[in-house]
Amino acid sequence: MNKQDVANVRKQFKVDNDQLTIHDIFNVYIMKETNEIYHHQSMPFEMLEAEQQELFMTNFKKVLTGQLDQKLFELKFKRDVENSSQFILHQGLLAQETDVWKAEMLKLVEKMLSGEPYEMDIVITFIKAEFRTSGKKVSEESDESRTDAMYAHPFILCSVNKTQDPKKELLFDYVQKEFKYNIVVDPIINLQAPISGFLFPTITDQASDVNHVLYSTGKANALNEQFIEDVLNAEDAVTAEEDKAVFEEVLKRVAGEQMDTRTLSSVYDEVNRVVEEHEDDDAPTLDYKDVGDVLVNSGVEEAQPEKVQEAFKAVIDNELHELKANNVVPNYNKKSIKIKTKVADISISPQDLKYVRQTVVGGKLNLMIEVEENTVVEGFEMIPESLMQKAPEDE
Repeated sequence: MNKQDVANVRKQFKVDNDQLTIHDIFNVYIMKETNEIYHHQSMPFEMLEAEQQELFMTNFKKVLTGQLDQKLFELKFKRDVENSSQFILHQGLLAQETDVWKAEMLKLVEKMLSGEPYEMDIVITFIKAEFRTSGKKVSEESDESRTDAMYAHPFILCSVNKTQDPKKELLFDYVQKEFKYNIVVDPIINLQAPISGFLFPTITDQASDVNHVLYSTGKANALNEQFIEDVLNAEDAVTAEEDKAVFEEVLKRVAGEQMDTRTLSSVYDEVNRVVEEHEDDDAPTLDYKDVGDVLVNSGVEEAQPEKVQEAFKAVIDNELHELKANNVVPNYNKKSIKIKTKVADISISPQDLKYVRQTVVGGKLNLMIEVEENTVVEGFEMIPESLMQKAPEDE
């Protein structure tokens, strides 16, 4: 799934969407003390009150919100796994009776409880749903869609949410005309910030893929390895942060610890060119040969193929590893590079990094930024100053 595929699913979650049908919602309450199921309840989603539906719709959107490889990860199921979650989910998706579907989901809950106990009571929510989309436009010039080609996308979505103690508040009773302490013991289910979840199957370009699952983590670049391996039975995921760290370490081993901004800017430009050339394809990847080409085209003379290959093997012990191009450089169109100094912090985009220089003037380090117009500070236009002065002539 690419970001557009995820967005297409996420936008379905709104009340009164005729193209979305949520058949059942199944909530399971887990006690932290015993790490066991305290209560579970299933009902048709349409039986919930409108306010409850709105809360859950927001929650489901939150599960599918975030950057790919940071908070959302498309994972491939492992093969030949006993009691496979892929099989359980597929059986649940095909189940015609609610009791059968619930039984399959409870098998997944048991897997979730087999690991480390949760630090708080949690609520696991499953929905079995389906949304429908029409065919793509016949041509760019035509506004008519192939309305006779409708695509149905059945899916299961899971959301894991923590609970929290109610706030201690002081209330005023209008009838009795007195102040009262609000005594509430019921825990609050935090639907605004799910700690985990997943979507099965993945849906790419209007096609369902039962061999993959979209895993969601509550915190960027923080994977729950136990959940991925033991609950979903999926292959390991690599975060964008890990890809970037590998690329940077390979770059250091090939080009050295020091690099001028022009060269680094050229490296970012080359990687961005790869991304743009594959804009309509799946996320482009870089193997050691591709990284070598990027470095050579950026002016890194030391980037011989053998040296890059050795760097890959030294960093991740696998010279055949492929990095996702989108992950290895800062966001190209935003001020994603942070330059921190004792005097000031500066944010700049990768494409503008070439305008920054570190120089030595009068024996002191200086950070210089090339600008096209005079700089204005607090309403005052700065006067250009000459840093180089002619040495006084000997009398």
